[in-house]
Amino acid sequence: MSQLPPVLQKLTLPVIGSPLFIISNPKLVIEQCKAGIVGSMPALNARPAELLDEWLAEITETLAAWDKANPDRPSAPFAINQIVHKSNDRLEHDMQVCAKYKVPIVITSLGAREDVNQAVHGWGGIVLHDIINNKFARKAVEKGADGLIAVAAGAGGHAGIKSPFALIQEIRQWFDGPVALSGSIASGGAILAAQAMGADFAYIGSAFIATHEARAAEAYKQAIVEGSSDDIVYSNLFTGVHGNYLAPSIRAAGLDPENLPVSDPSKMNFGSDRKAWKDIWGCGQGIGAINAVTSTADLVARLRTEYEAARARLLAR
Repeated sequence: MSQLPPVLQKLTLPVIGSPLFIISNPKLVIEQCKAGIVGSMPALNARPAELLDEWLAEITETLAAWDKANPDRPSAPFAINQIVHKSNDRLEHDMQVCAKYKVPIVITSLGAREDVNQAVHGWGGIVLHDIINNKFARKAVEKGADGLIAVAAGAGGHAGIKSPFALIQEIRQWFDGPVALSGSIASGGAILAAQAMGADFAYIGSAFIATHEARAAEAYKQAIVEGSSDDIVYSNLFTGVHGNYLAPSIRAAGLDPENLPVSDPSKMNFGSDRKAWKDIWGCGQGIGAINAVTSTADLVARLRTEYEAARARLLAR
């Protein structure tokens, strides 16, 4: 594993909660951080844009109060996800708000930009950039990203098709900075497996949709509890970028998940269409490990117990 910047050395479990479009909110982020993992949310979840300031004030103030009251169990840092694609007309505004609160970790998606990385470094933060292949990983680091999020096959939402084994080993041939692995991770054993492959952290999203704090419809949460990898469909129809979605939500929208047309990638859409994300539910292939809707604290506790048990089994061999 790599040498980690100080901000990433404060976790009690090597997990980053991935930013969930529409679903992540301050309540979920705060509970993730209090549980000892990085909590995150997309800046675009705050609508209207002015709400982002209120949300960041809530997160920073609540976590500061928690740290003061629990010096033996300080919170983990939080992260804000920025879509840096040209279609995001809020980026400048949202970056200014992040600068105001000195957001410790910024997760960038859909393009790597030197100016964004430099801005984050200017207030003392770090940048993790999500990528789906080794080519994009190199570009991200060349443009100043501090770390990488390897989005492998099976991840929820916009996901790649590379095996995590292939993707991590290619990245580790040249990059020794922080790496998180995304793709079907929903158990403590899978977290340990990600580290065994060379990642520093597991990047977990879909499991947190089925928590009380997540801003998701109850039917969405139950579909995750009741579903398995057989219920995941990979398509670019809904945003122009390939991603993984729950088949029941596709059927409910009047579409056949087994016969979806292909979208024009040049017409990328990140949520303005009602069928993208709100009605068509993003989800990864790891949901077979999710058997109930629980609190975030209980989910992290389960992951921690399973992680320690998996480590113990390996040491006993």
